[in-house]
This record gives sequence, structure tokens and C-alpha cells, in this order.
Amino acid sequence: MNHDPRLQERLEAVINATPFAALMGARVNAIGAGAVELEVEVKPEVMHQHHGFVHGAVVGFMADSACAWAAASVAGDVVTSEYTLNLLAPAVGERLVARGRVLKASSRTLATFAEVFAIKAGEEKLVALATVAKVGGEGAR
Repeated sequence: MNHDPRLQERLEAVINATPFAALMGARVNAIGAGAVELEVEVKPEVMHQHHGFVHGAVVGFMADSACAWAAASVAGDVVTSEYTLNLLAPAVGERLVARGRVLKASSRTLATFAEVFAIKAGEEKLVALATVAKVGGEGAR
């Protein structure tokens, strides 16, 4: 992925202006045309469910956000029209990393894909996959 500092600056402004993303502590590791990697530090007191795993809603946030920000790097402002999240394994670790990319972009819709990994003791474990449809342009309003 070719890192684009201008895209990262724009994305960080969006994160700071989005209360939930800011609460989660989302950070951009890399962003380029059609691809992004972001992460959050796991806060057990906020993010765990009753079994001690990161809650599926947080995993869903990571997948949807990675896809949104990958799509936005190509199409500007976007919103989610549909997503499918497959939880593959319990999310256990100190951090979550999501990698999103655009699979196909048309004039108004974008098909995107994300993988979410739990990082525990330096080891990555794939915990979720998502396919996400995004709408850009006037449809985003």
C-alpha cells in the first residue's frame, strides 16, 4: 500500500470529529488509494463482552470503518448501505487491526472487503472477515 500523508490527515480529522471512533481510540497505520489499515488498543473495561472477548460490535466497527475509509480514499464521503460480518474466532488480545480495501468502484457504489486481526503477544490471529457495500456522492447525504 502506498502511504498517502494527505489522506491520513483527512482521515484523522474524521476520526476526531466522530465521537464513537474517538472513543474507540481508532488510529490510522497506513492509507493509500483504495486501502487502509487501522487499529485500536483493546480497553477491556469498555470493549469486552461477558466471556472476556472483544465485543462483536467493536469488531464490526473495525471492519466497517476500514472499508469506509478505504472507500473514502477513492470516492470521498461514503456511507454503508449493507455489510456482512463473519466472526471466525474470539477476538482476544491487546490490539485489533483491520485492513480494508476496495474491490470494485462504480460511479455511486463501492464493493469493499476487510479482515480484522486480534494481536496477542505480537501474534496476529484472523478473527473476522467482512464484505461491505458503500454508497458515495450524493447518496452519502
